[in-house]
Amino acid sequence: MSGVSLQGIVKAYGAVQVVHGIDLEVQEKEFVVLVGPSGCGKSTTLRMIAGLEEISDGDLSIDGRHVNRVAPKDRDVAMVFQNYALYPHLNVADNIAFGLRIRKESKEKIASSVDEVGKILGLTPYLERRPADLSGGQRQRVAMGRAIVRRPKVFLFDEPLSNLDAKLRTQMRAEIKRLHKRLGATSIYVTHDQVEAMTLADRIVVMHDGRIEQIGTPMELFLNPANTFVAGFLGSPPMNMVKARIVASETGPVAEFGGNRLQLAQIPSLQSAVGREVILGIRPEFVTVAEETTPGRLPVEVDLIETLGSEALIHATLMGEPFVIRTGTVGQMNVLDGISGFTIEPHLVRVFDAETGQALAGQVLEQ
Repeated sequence: MSGVSLQGIVKAYGAVQVVHGIDLEVQEKEFVVLVGPSGCGKSTTLRMIAGLEEISDGDLSIDGRHVNRVAPKDRDVAMVFQNYALYPHLNVADNIAFGLRIRKESKEKIASSVDEVGKILGLTPYLERRPADLSGGQRQRVAMGRAIVRRPKVFLFDEPLSNLDAKLRTQMRAEIKRLHKRLGATSIYVTHDQVEAMTLADRIVVMHDGRIEQIGTPMELFLNPANTFVAGFLGSPPMNMVKARIVASETGPVAEFGGNRLQLAQIPSLQSAVGREVILGIRPEFVTVAEETTPGRLPVEVDLIETLGSEALIHATLMGEPFVIRTGTVGQMNVLDGISGFTIEPHLVRVFDAETGQALAGQVLEQ
């Protein structure tokens, strides 16, 4: 099995620790994405897996073999970098074949491997060109081809799409996903772009300040974030956060804020939290715009409406704080300008402890 196991992985530069005891099991053929803001330790973690950074403490295994002290060239991993790292004086075919030549493979095997990879990545017409004669997307495909041709146990991607424009990023995301399904390789991908993480990953690892905040499938993290950091980081636009206090009522726990009352789900953790300060997490997608006569309607002040074709983002204010509503536009463009409130089903509200930022137990939304 070509899985990757990280147990208590630590990275320190002198007295400064930047990765704090990472535990992660990547299964064979799995596509795992490490995501988080700049400086969270995700690229450092990837470089430790590749052998480009020394591990300060902990154990790293690839395919069941302990590799802490194994040289990068002997780990049987291939890495695709942000800046392509192509040899400018070599053509596409020679760039792809470089690793095989270092291994002293036969000319016949090199030629057949380059031809196969060229067909997979649509590079056959460009094999005789130099990198300077290629577009950014084509250069990134060459970089991936150089990794693929070696048939490594593990593929490592370090923000490979960050130098591309928005349209190319979308195209390359699709190509990487198709490539992973075709090759069935174990892949670990680093990005700060949560859209890339959501669209590519089998599982997402959200990192912050050198620690793992949560691990799960894209929908698990989107629906059931473990804390306010994950809730605010994943999702575009991110989850709305509203400060409130839980009070008791005849219908179960209710959140009070600014004179408003919002019914919450009747689960033990919320009923036992009566009297506590909390943060309500409300996804823009889960909100329903409502007329003034709608029962349970919560009023907002609309500042701006962004029309995005089939949907619109309503930028509003709730209790002096920004609040975003995502809604469809088909058949209701004439009513969007008059929107002044919303409703939301109790089970779609995520409740976090105001002090710790951790989600209160027992809240689970089904995919």
